[in-house]
Amino acid sequence: MSSSTWRRVIVLLALALSAFTFNTTENLPIGLLSLISDDLDVSLSSVGYLVTWYGLTVAVISLPFAHVSRGWPRRYVLSGVLAVMVVATLVSVLADSYWVLLTARVATALAQALFWAVLAPVAVGLFSPAVRGRVIAVMSVGGSLATVLGVPAGTWLGQQGGWRAPFLTLTALGMVALVVIAVLLPTTRPEDSHGAYGSAPHTGRFVIVLATTAVSVTGMFAGFTYVERFLTTVTGFASERVSVMLFVFGLAGIAGVSGVGQLLDRFPHGSLVLTVGLQAVALTGLYLFADVKAAVIGLLALLGASAAPVFMATQARILQVAPGRTELGFAANSAAFNVGIAGGALIGGVALSAVDTRGTFLVGAVLTFVSLAIVLAERLLPGGATPGGTSPAQAVPAQSNPAQSNPAPPMPERAAEAS
Repeated sequence: MSSSTWRRVIVLLALALSAFTFNTTENLPIGLLSLISDDLDVSLSSVGYLVTWYGLTVAVISLPFAHVSRGWPRRYVLSGVLAVMVVATLVSVLADSYWVLLTARVATALAQALFWAVLAPVAVGLFSPAVRGRVIAVMSVGGSLATVLGVPAGTWLGQQGGWRAPFLTLTALGMVALVVIAVLLPTTRPEDSHGAYGSAPHTGRFVIVLATTAVSVTGMFAGFTYVERFLTTVTGFASERVSVMLFVFGLAGIAGVSGVGQLLDRFPHGSLVLTVGLQAVALTGLYLFADVKAAVIGLLALLGASAAPVFMATQARILQVAPGRTELGFAANSAAFNVGIAGGALIGGVALSAVDTRGTFLVGAVLTFVSLAIVLAERLLPGGATPGGTSPAQAVPAQSNPAQSNPAPPMPERAAEAS
C-alpha cells in the first residue's frame, strides 16, 4: 500500500480505538459495582446511576452539539473531544468521592456526545464509497469490543489492582488515539465527505431505527447493568468468576458481530430482526433459568452474540435512511442508544428493589419484545422493509446538490484549510 493509504488505515484504527475507549469508559462501572460501592461508601444503585447519568448526558447533548459543530473541521473536533476524555478519565482515577467521579464521567459523556455524531462520516470519508460497509464494520467492532471485551477485561483488572486501575489504562489508550488523530487526520470540510447524506432517505424508517435502538438497549441494560449481582447472588457463581462469565459474553459478542457483519449488506432489516429477537430470548431464558449455572453460561453467550451487533446494524441503516445530514442522524441514533443505557440502568435500579435482581432480566425481556415489534412494523411501510435494496457498501454518494434530495440544503459552512 502507498504511504497515503497506510496513513488512512492508521487513522481508521485510531478511530476504532477511540470508539473502544469511550464505550468501555461508559460501561465499565457495570463490572465494578461492588468495588466502587465499597471504596466510595455508596449503594450499588448509586454506582449503577453512574451509567445512567453518563447515558442521559450523551442522549441530551448529542443533537445540539452535532448541529453547532456541523461546520467545524473534524480533525479539531475529534482531537478536542479525545483531549477532554483523557483528562476526565484521569480525574476519575484520582477521585476521592462519588461526586467527583460523577462529575468526571459527565465531562467524558459531553465529549462522547460529539464524538459519536462525527465518527462515521469521518471514517467513511477516508476511503472510497465502495468499501463504506467495511469501514462501518471496523468502527462497529471497535465500539462493540468495549462491551464484549473492554468491560470484562476492566473487571478483571479492577479485581486485581482496584477499580481505578482500568480507568488509568483507558486514559493511556485515549492518549494514543489522540496523538494519532491530531497528527494524521486530514483537515477537511465535513460536507465534502461522501457519507454526509443518506443514500435512500426516508423519515419513517429513520424513526423506526431510532425507536428500535432506544427500546432494545433499554431492555438490554435493565438487566445487564446488574449482571454482577445476578451472577453472584442468584446463580451462585463466586465473585472471582464474574470476569470469566463476562469474557464468555464478550467472546460470543465477537462471534455475533462477525456473523451479522457478513449478513448485514444483504439482509439489513433481517439482521436487525434476528439480533433483537435473540436478545429477547436470551433475557427471558436468564430469568427462567437463573439458578442453573450451565444454562446461564449458554444464555449469557447468546445475549452477547445478539446484543453486540444491534448498534452496528442500526448505524448501517442510518447511512441509508437518514433524511438529512448523516452526522445529525448518527447523533440521533447515539442519543437513542444512550437513552436506552440510561433508561435501562434506571429501570433496572428501580426493579432491583421492587422485583429483585432476577426480575430485572424479565423486565429487560419484556422491553426487548416491544423493540422486536417495532422493528417488525417497518414491513408495514410502503415498499417493505428495505429502502431501495441499497446496502451501505453499495450506497452511492449524495448528489452534488443536496437540495435535489433534501428539502432544505445545509447552511453554508466555512472552508477548512488543507491538511
